[in-house]
Amino acid sequence: MKILVINGPNLNLLGTREPTIYGNQSYAALLQFLEETAREAGVDIGVFQSNHEGAIVDRIQQAIGNFDGLIINPAAYTHTSIAIPDAISAGGIPTVEVHLSDISDREDFRKISYTSRVCKKVIMGKGFAGYAEAILYLEQNFQG
Repeated sequence: MKILVINGPNLNLLGTREPTIYGNQSYAALLQFLEETAREAGVDIGVFQSNHEGAIVDRIQQAIGNFDGLIINPAAYTHTSIAIPDAISAGGIPTVEVHLSDISDREDFRKISYTSRVCKKVIMGKGFAGYAEAILYLEQNFQG
């Protein structure tokens, strides 16, 4: 199984950006965690991060026919983008939405997720472990 992980804006600043909300671990630590988790699960993984909505849409479209599952942390685009969920829906790749923090326990505007309506599962508030849960969920439920 091949899984693509897409991380949205400001996730490249992990470890320095609001560590009380997002933790002290860096983005490099997240990448290492993802690679180790994928190896243990026996899946191939690709990772992409962008601060630009259009680049995220382009990467979702490029994943069609090349990946069996998608994990996305759209970050701020969770609450603002229609284009990203449209791309996920059009692509038909089983997708899990992941958030490091629990968006349902944050500011009112963060409680709205446009992406969740097109995802098979939403995992939030579990830090890096949420990505591991998403990998296992896709591997167990959508094996090509």
